[in-house]
Formats: sequence, C-alpha cells, structure tokens
Amino acid sequence: LQYLRERGLSMETLQAFRLGYAPPEDQALRNFLKGKGYTDAQMIEAGVVKASGTAGREPYSFFRDRVMFPVADVRGRIVAFGGRILPEHLRAPQRGDFKPPKYINSADTPLFHKGRTLYAGQHARLAAKDHPLIVVEGYMDVIACHQAGFRGAVAPLGTALTEDQIALLWKMIPQDEKEPVLCFNGDEAGYRAALRAAERVIPLLKPQQSVRIAFLPEGEDPDTYIRENGAEGFQKLIGRALPLVEFLWSHHIAGKQFTTPEARAGLSARLEDVATQIPDAQLQYHYKQMFREKLRTFFGQSWKGDRGAKG
Repeated sequence: LQYLRERGLSMETLQAFRLGYAPPEDQALRNFLKGKGYTDAQMIEAGVVKASGTAGREPYSFFRDRVMFPVADVRGRIVAFGGRILPEHLRAPQRGDFKPPKYINSADTPLFHKGRTLYAGQHARLAAKDHPLIVVEGYMDVIACHQAGFRGAVAPLGTALTEDQIALLWKMIPQDEKEPVLCFNGDEAGYRAALRAAERVIPLLKPQQSVRIAFLPEGEDPDTYIRENGAEGFQKLIGRALPLVEFLWSHHIAGKQFTTPEARAGLSARLEDVATQIPDAQLQYHYKQMFREKLRTFFGQSWKGDRGAKG
C-alpha cells in the first residue's frame, strides 16, 4: 500500500483496479484455496499455483511478494494477474545474486489468452463513447492515464500488440471513425514496437478504421509524463499523434539520401509494396495516391511529367 501511495494512486483508483498484494509465503494462497475446496489441479490449471520440478516438493504460489494487478475480460470478470516486484527498500534482500523479473504475468489458461485481452479493456469499453482509446505499454501507465481522466487507456499484456487486440480496439469504439492512438516510449525500443504494430495493422485496414501513433519524449512513460506535465500536457501529446500514413512515410524517408534515380525508384517501390498489403481496394488506391503525391512534393518534380517524358 505504501508503494502504491508513493506512486500517487488514490484509494479510489486502487479500488477501481482492485490492486492488491501477494504475500511472500509460497503456500499461503494454496492453503487458502484448499480451504475453499479447490484442488491443486484446478489451481495449476488457473495459473495461480505452479507444480514443482523438484521431486517431493509441494506445488507453490506463482505470485509471491508482489503488487498484484488483476486482469479482467471485457465483462469485468478476473481471468489473469500481473505481479510487480516491490522496490528494494520495501522487500527482504535476495539470497545470492538472483534478480527477480520486474513483472511476471499469468500464462495462457482456458480462461485467458494474453494475445486476445487488453488490460483495463472493461473500463475502456464503457468509456469509448466519450474518450479516445489510447494504447500504452504497462499496467501503471494505464492506471496513471485513468487517474488523469483518460478513461480509454489500455495495454497489451507483456507482448507486442496482436491482430486480435487491434480488432478488439476497433470493436470497442462505437463511432464510425475508429482510430485508437498507439502511444509509445520515445526510445529505440518504443520506435521498433511502433513499427511492429504498424506492420500488423496494415493488412487489417479498412475505410474509417486505422490507428494514430504518438511518441513520448525519450526517457518518459505516460506515468512520469502526466506527473510532470499534467493531463493537459498529455492531451496535447495525444492530439499530435501521427496518422498511420504519415508515420509510414516518415519511417521510409528517415535518415536516407535520395539523390539518385535508383534510390528514388527504391523508395517508390517500397511505398507501393506497403500500400499493396491493404486488402480493401478503395483504401489501397488512396494510400498509393497519397504516397505518390508525397513523392512528387518530396522530389520537387512533376510525376506526370517524368512518366510522360521522352528521351
């Protein structure tokens, strides 16, 4: 509780997200659930208890001495958990040189498929009529966004954004125009994640169904950015999010020289290949048209004139 309050979370937020704590004892949860009539097999199937790899050792709690983030399905039913290690000043010292991972997450179970679930999706679905959907990286980022009034914030669960999660985002938006904002950290890893997400979105695009892409300053995440710049600052950052076509264009020209015909033809071919991945014929046509317009402006010459020129 001290850790969560230090992170600036209100009691209202703690209750809305049902945050909690898993005690350090490896048999605490198992004994509690046994008292409720559950079997070891059921606990293992649900992913809250792990079978031991050591002969004769009892199954043990998967989450221990961690802040707990329950993960709900879109109807609000808890189907999985994430657990964050406490900071060093709030936990017992480790034995040896073992460094526990900062976060651990439930594995897939009959109830939970991480690639088809979004953290806080149950809150965002209810808010999507009045709030933009914003995809951020982690649990605390989502919670910081919600506490600052961005009720449409969600996060993937320890993986890159999947095709199923993209489809789920679009399904959650009741308006005809469906354009969630994918918000990434401003470092190299954030840029690579944005590129992977864009590559997954392209074959799924339809008229009025896309994404916008926003980047935080390097070294910032939504939690720290909101604390330093307030909700108004974060709103401005989200408002500057790039349409997908602009992000793709920027990516393909960044840091390159196009002083030769070969380089220019290469850029043109790459952009044509990108647009060709869009299955909807009308949308594919408009992507190709926009890329061609950008090429004309960028190269400072008439596309028609070039194509019609005779030697």
